[in-house]
Amino acid sequence: MCGIIGIINNSNAGKNVIEGLNSINYRGKDGSAFTDGKTIIQNKKLEGKSFIGHCLHAVVNHIIQPIKGKGIIAANSEIYNWKELAEQYEIKCDNDSELILKLVDKNGIKKIEELDGDYACAYWLDNEIYLFRDIFGVKPLWYTMPSTEGFAFASERKALEKPGYKNIEELNPRTIIKYNIKENKIEKIQREFFRLKENKEEYEEIKKKVKGLLINAISKRIPDVKFGLLLSGGVDSSFIAIVLKELGVDFKCYFSIMEDENFNEPKDLQYAKKLAEELDLELEIVKVNLKEVEKTLPIIVPLIESTEVTKVSVALPFYFATKKASEDGVKVILSGLGSEQVFGGYKRYKETGDLNKECLSGLMHIYERDLYRDDVITMYNSVELRVPYLDKELIEYTLSINAKYKLTDEHDKFILRDIANDMNLNKEIAYRKKVATQYGSNFLKAVDKLSKTYKNKSDYLKQYYEKPNVKLGALFSSGKDSCYAMWIMIRQNYSIECLISMISKNKDSYMFHTPNITYVKEQADAMGIPIILQETEGEKEEELRDLRNALIRAKEEYRIEGVVSGALFSSYQRDRIEKIGDELGLKVFAPLWHKKQEAEFRELLNEGFEVIVSSIAADGLDESWLGRKLTLKDVDELVKISKKYGINVAFEGGEAESFVLDGPIFKRKIIIKKAEKKMSEKNTGIYEIKEVEIVEK
Repeated sequence: MCGIIGIINNSNAGKNVIEGLNSINYRGKDGSAFTDGKTIIQNKKLEGKSFIGHCLHAVVNHIIQPIKGKGIIAANSEIYNWKELAEQYEIKCDNDSELILKLVDKNGIKKIEELDGDYACAYWLDNEIYLFRDIFGVKPLWYTMPSTEGFAFASERKALEKPGYKNIEELNPRTIIKYNIKENKIEKIQREFFRLKENKEEYEEIKKKVKGLLINAISKRIPDVKFGLLLSGGVDSSFIAIVLKELGVDFKCYFSIMEDENFNEPKDLQYAKKLAEELDLELEIVKVNLKEVEKTLPIIVPLIESTEVTKVSVALPFYFATKKASEDGVKVILSGLGSEQVFGGYKRYKETGDLNKECLSGLMHIYERDLYRDDVITMYNSVELRVPYLDKELIEYTLSINAKYKLTDEHDKFILRDIANDMNLNKEIAYRKKVATQYGSNFLKAVDKLSKTYKNKSDYLKQYYEKPNVKLGALFSSGKDSCYAMWIMIRQNYSIECLISMISKNKDSYMFHTPNITYVKEQADAMGIPIILQETEGEKEEELRDLRNALIRAKEEYRIEGVVSGALFSSYQRDRIEKIGDELGLKVFAPLWHKKQEAEFRELLNEGFEVIVSSIAADGLDESWLGRKLTLKDVDELVKISKKYGINVAFEGGEAESFVLDGPIFKRKIIIKKAEKKMSEKNTGIYEIKEVEIVEK
């Protein structure tokens, strides 16, 4: 693991590249160097307009980067098949970074698809610079759009913020950036992710192959130096432990726990200790008190660049465990991250109609949700993180496995648990239910206690990092779900930079809400948020081009980094939004996904949203519902109707549509001055709004 930075076409490039690299020098303390695209510079007298810098974290050998060949590379990489590729392509090289350089020198950028491992690299050849990272995003890379200040990139966002860059984006792992120095322009090259396939093999054969792939994924990540394992007491890390033990390697386990005056030893720790005793593992229990947590939060929150409560409360045990590991001389640490996405471990996966599609979606977004946080935490402590479950061969195969082998009535991740049990992992550990890290380590409880005098935990954490987590555009339909999804993200310190509303001419659009959609402008005005309106003919699939154009506009005009939607259960909508977002390098959030519909409805009403019914189209709903301002009693009635007629309580099946008049995200409220009920059938009709007024609250 290393750190890289590039400042290109900027008159202060020399000063900025040094300043930026110094801000992340914990990523590599074993040496640093720079290049101007022609030579390698190891002193710090940098004169010119374009430089790439690199700081080295040497695990085994000590080769200073950047490295020069036909082109020049600065790589943050751990490639597990570099020796095989060197032999295959007859390349002479001393390490994996040099292999990447000479492989691309000889065969072009497309050959990176053959790399097996984790990497984030900058490759400079003549007037072109390529930026690329591993397909999951284990290694981080950020960049700025070309401007009058040129172009810049770095391993961490903060390294670009330090010299004053704005509009910084995280490189989507499925995108290669090609920057032309002379023209100061970028081109994006899309990479293919995994495709879902059907596996018709018998279970025992599948299990045998998965076991082999798992053992191979773990064994290839064992370094030739002292290393550790983050042991949680769950099946994911325990399985890694039992494989390492069978392979006969020396390693040390780490478990971090927050203790207080009312401390009750959590089950995670009990099982970790039990496993350590049974396997004769060396287990270091890192005990932390509340004062130490409070003292550390000013380090953690800016480090991960997020005040999202879950991210912070997971980062804390990672921090204390890897800090101790570093003090012990550990250079590499293994984690069980990724198992949930590979084997279907999250609770919401049980409610999906297509488990492998959910797994694929989780893997696409793991770089934003988990990987950046874990990378910067471990690297701050000069420890390299390796994640065996995010192995290309393993994932390509497991995405073909029938869902019934991953998820049963009794167990999630069934095939993994079954294999672990066959390998003599304690049955109680192999089949125990997942406990999220923030709960199993008590660190969420610590954040709860420290934030008790604040409105909520996010407000408490904002004192350490005032910037929004991610700048978002909100797909806004005028209805309750898109409003509530926005509010959830705002409460977690995500900023809504603009609304994006599709005005469909097709009342039966597959993708977009149509009743009273023209009044989204007034809603946006009442919220005080700018809006992008995009017309569409509403033709199936063709309307996605219009959505794509709207998102491009939002990205260009408001510099959004992601998009939030109010999707609850519609895979049709979510899958298409995710596909477009991924192509455009936008992070996609669906905070209501698979949320219990009745619970969601009650929550948003309790939060103060004023919602009316704007259309109906289902048995059990009649004209009396049109224009009705919904209350908790109405939710009770909808539950009864649902039991009788089978409708979705929150109208997810299109049984009704809603229109929001007010709520906590509204600075002013909307009053309907004139409207008309239009019924086409007994249970089908629309509440057509004719005139509204925006008033002060």
